[in-house]
Amino acid sequence: MEVMLDFEAPITELRKKIEELENLSSSSGIDVSSEISALQKKLQETADLIYSNLSPWQKVQISRHPARPYTMDYITRLCPDFMELSGDRRFSDDKAIIGGPATFHGRKVMIIGTQKGRDMKENVFRNFGWPQPEGYRKALRLMRLANQAQIPIITFIDTPGAYPGVGSEERHIAEAIAVNLREMFNLTVPVICVIIGEGGSGGAIGLGVGNRILILENAYYSVITPEGCAAILWKDRKYAPKAADALKLTAAKLKELGIADTIVPEPKGGAHHDCDEAARLLGEELERQLNLLCKQSGEELKAGRYEKFRAFGCFDEINTADSGVEA
Repeated sequence: MEVMLDFEAPITELRKKIEELENLSSSSGIDVSSEISALQKKLQETADLIYSNLSPWQKVQISRHPARPYTMDYITRLCPDFMELSGDRRFSDDKAIIGGPATFHGRKVMIIGTQKGRDMKENVFRNFGWPQPEGYRKALRLMRLANQAQIPIITFIDTPGAYPGVGSEERHIAEAIAVNLREMFNLTVPVICVIIGEGGSGGAIGLGVGNRILILENAYYSVITPEGCAAILWKDRKYAPKAADALKLTAAKLKELGIADTIVPEPKGGAHHDCDEAARLLGEELERQLNLLCKQSGEELKAGRYEKFRAFGCFDEINTADSGVEA
């Protein structure tokens, strides 16, 4: 069953009216083509108005749409020879993170990404996209393989965060993420990180140290989910829309702040409306970025990655005594 978001109600209503008129025309033979054309024009205008003025919270809702393409959806469209590798060689295989070698536009790459499920059974299998320590250790094992083979790494990020359960803490989730951060800075191959849906907290950054950070138009990237932020600041998750606005988590804001390098456009209304087109658009940008990065040496890639992240959060200081501004 198609899922429609609350703010899409006017679009849904117009589509129903168009469908009713089309059924009436086919069943009775009455010509209502002019009425249908008028409604289709209004539908186009309404969709343009709604989707061009989405609030941060509405974009978060789109990023979580159950029909939105996940990592495997992009892999099957962009890298059909993908071969999944499993296990962290320490504890187990985390199904919330998948990865393995593949060929992308004739170039060997290592693909790693978080994976959600479509239904309850698959979501339980994937732990609802919440990676555990062994997932990050598996990802690091694959990144080291890619570094040894000197092939680029592409990570797909779509997670509300790392799994915060007792078992995860017992197996040192924070340490696993921290080691990934350290080791990703030392890689001598191109690393491209793509936020395709949710980019939540340390769960996202554990796969997010790259030479390029790409973000899809309706994805988000944040230190915490809006609900988590609302629960901390206002003691009530109902303030999630307010938190989403304060967190500056949209693609446009992240580009403005220098966190994201490129915003990848999506089909109108979100990637879930046309998965094939969404994959095509992403594939074009990945190809462009790889062509640029693969011209750099290993040391240049390391240095660029380091400088990129060192520049995050930089600000200018002024001496209030010299400037005449009161402290």
